Amino acid sequence: MKLVKKLTFAFVATLAVSTLTACSLYTGIPGRDGKEKVEEVTHKKPNELNIGVSISTTNNPYFVSMNNAIKSMAKEKNTKLTVSDAQNDSATQLNNVQNFISQNVDAILINPVDSDAIVPANNAHIPVIAMDRGSNGGTVLTTVASDNVAAGKMAAQAVEKLVGKNVKVLELSGTPGASATIDRGKGFNSEAKTLGLNILSSQSANFDRTTGLNTTQNMLQSHKDVQAIFAQNDEMALGAAKAVQATGQKIAIFGIDGESETHDAIKAGTMTATIAQQPAKIGEMALQATYDYYQGKKIAHMINSPIYLVDKDNVDQHQW
Repeated sequence: MKLVKKLTFAFVATLAVSTLTACSLYTGIPGRDGKEKVEEVTHKKPNELNIGVSISTTNNPYFVSMNNAIKSMAKEKNTKLTVSDAQNDSATQLNNVQNFISQNVDAILINPVDSDAIVPANNAHIPVIAMDRGSNGGTVLTTVASDNVAAGKMAAQAVEKLVGKNVKVLELSGTPGASATIDRGKGFNSEAKTLGLNILSSQSANFDRTTGLNTTQNMLQSHKDVQAIFAQNDEMALGAAKAVQATGQKIAIFGIDGESETHDAIKAGTMTATIAQQPAKIGEMALQATYDYYQGKKIAHMINSPIYLVDKDNVDQHQW
């Protein structure tokens, strides 16, 4: 019976991916499809647009800030908005995208759960803007995100600056396959090697606080001499901080995102630093890119949002 269920699930999953792939051949974005006949963009004002927004999860304050900024800007511009929460599940997000297609939205703003699972609604001629994370499948109008490779490098530099050279480090990585995981890890590890940091172990905690706490507890049992922990987002870093507090050890903890609770933790001394991103800015820039596209303006393939190092010396700055 279990085998039948597994085979059925595999068939449904394959069918779902096939369906999404079939919708990923043509973006409707002039000049970007290799289509012989290129159509002009129909100009529309912000109050004439209907936009679908798919957020990977609203359990993370980072994405809540992004979502709220999009809603606020859309309300100001009288733009019709439909927002869905993928609950960190790629299949749910796939369904959300398909619902947007059936609603004939003018654009889709998407924060992908993982970068291989979401292939945008290209065949439906709907422009897609990726937020915070890139998409490895299909074609997007633009990706609005922080430079995650640079953020990882900045975190490694902060470890050396605030803890010292030849530091022994544990790394908590994010969701496997997500572009943020890949890029932050690439930046951190390459810079750590250059600076001579000693990475004792790297394990995934799925960008989740509770998983970060549990994973850190396990890692600390095997690595008693660790001096610093780098987590690829603040949620995991805050979980790591809880695990460290329980042991009574003095371990420097670094994150990426810059959520308000992290600022408080830095003030309290339970975290050392974070690389602060600007999620609200990412949301606003993504929506503005949609407006610009429907005004016939040229849109860059990549739009970078700023990042900042936040430690005890500037902890009151760069808050969301």
